[in-house]
Amino acid sequence: MEINFYAKKIYKIVCQIPRGKVTTYGALSKKINLNCPRLVGKILHNNPKPGAIPCHRVVNWKGRVSKNFAFGGAKAQIQRLRKECVVIKNKIVDMKKYFWFV
Repeated sequence: MEINFYAKKIYKIVCQIPRGKVTTYGALSKKINLNCPRLVGKILHNNPKPGAIPCHRVVNWKGRVSKNFAFGGAKAQIQRLRKECVVIKNKIVDMKKYFWFV
């Protein structure tokens, strides 16, 4: 299947993540039957509408923010999440508190 097919599905789901919540690359991958969290990350890195598609709400399975966040690095991702009242310690989100099940 074409990457564009998966990208549309991923962006649609990411737009549904509520403010103040996060999900993981793996959860997104599993939801769309892709079985490739790294490809999800690559697709989010190429987000065509960063103001409209909140890819900052996606973290790794441990809750760690991305050091390669496409729109300003980890600091920018942390700032965006904190604006949504997500508490982050040592670049890690408390997944028990903020995880959104896809």
